[in-house]
Amino acid sequence: MRATGPDEGRPGLTDPATLGSLPKVVLHDHLDGGLRAGTVADIATEVGHSLPAPREGLADWFFAAADSGSLVRYLTTFEHTIAVMQTAEHLHRVAREWVEDLAADGVVYGEARWAPQQHTRAGLTLAEAVEAVGAGLADGMAAAAASGTPMVARQLVTSLRHTAPNPEVVELAVAGEHLVAGFDLAGPEDGFAPALHAASFARLRQSLTPVTVHAGEAAGVASIAGALEVGALRLGHGVRIVEDITRDASGHRLGPVARWVLDRRIPLEVSPSSNLQTGLCASIDEHPFGLLERLGFVVTVNCDNRLMSRTSPTRELGLLVDAFGYTVADLRRFTVDAMRAAFLPHQQRERLIAEVIEPGYAAARGRPLLP
Repeated sequence: MRATGPDEGRPGLTDPATLGSLPKVVLHDHLDGGLRAGTVADIATEVGHSLPAPREGLADWFFAAADSGSLVRYLTTFEHTIAVMQTAEHLHRVAREWVEDLAADGVVYGEARWAPQQHTRAGLTLAEAVEAVGAGLADGMAAAAASGTPMVARQLVTSLRHTAPNPEVVELAVAGEHLVAGFDLAGPEDGFAPALHAASFARLRQSLTPVTVHAGEAAGVASIAGALEVGALRLGHGVRIVEDITRDASGHRLGPVARWVLDRRIPLEVSPSSNLQTGLCASIDEHPFGLLERLGFVVTVNCDNRLMSRTSPTRELGLLVDAFGYTVADLRRFTVDAMRAAFLPHQQRERLIAEVIEPGYAAARGRPLLP
């Protein structure tokens, strides 16, 4: 439950210096949604891809196009980012910058998710694409460490719900090479249940490969139940679990799916700004995060697509602090919960908590988040 403190409920803008200094963990951040606008422009010029706006206005275009309240229109922005991620060189650059940008914002562990099958137009094989991203992540980690902001980065290979199951993508997840930490299923939820990929999930279970599934964003409780049935260890977004929660005079009552998620401590990979853009809620104040946190669900804080939402991990934390009055102790709990939900060996997770996250939050203890 939420911790209390002397800064709780105070009005004012969140202090970015304090938030920026806090260690952060990012579990849900799409590689093709986190490019620098300048990188999109650079590579588009190089490969001859036509962009919808000039370089100086490109970042604004991505935000405006995504900020429509429609998930369908939101997803069309990826036509341009995917178009500039079709060679090993370009995938390497995007992955390296992904690490550098997050590390500069205080992220100490992050998982980059992406669908290799969308990056073979120029002749790359799926394995070559995954190798290029792994090399980019490794170079990004080296650069971040050299700059004094070390970060651990891994990749999640993704399959898409609305395409035929791809055994090769599954085997890349199973092999776990090139910093691959696990498997993700993404794409349109309505009409494309995870069960359509039953053979893929059976192979992943048989090999004990970690799985996360996008569910509870564009569809409701049935979608979440479907993700759990195929073995999801985390839920990508998952916030529509609130549709399985009712309230009466005696308090909140949890339906069977919500009860399972709460009792089994299934982490929710929540992305507040992204959810706002796609029409899940009208304002951050109305976001289900506040209720879910109060009821004891494992909520983690993510960006989803930093380019499209024009956001950062620090900004997402600030929005939640402003909306719900969270304290340093609350943010520490969200971060430790996220680290323990990471697809990383247990000892490595606990080492990052003990040696990086806890000291970082101890240094911030007593500093107000709402000046």
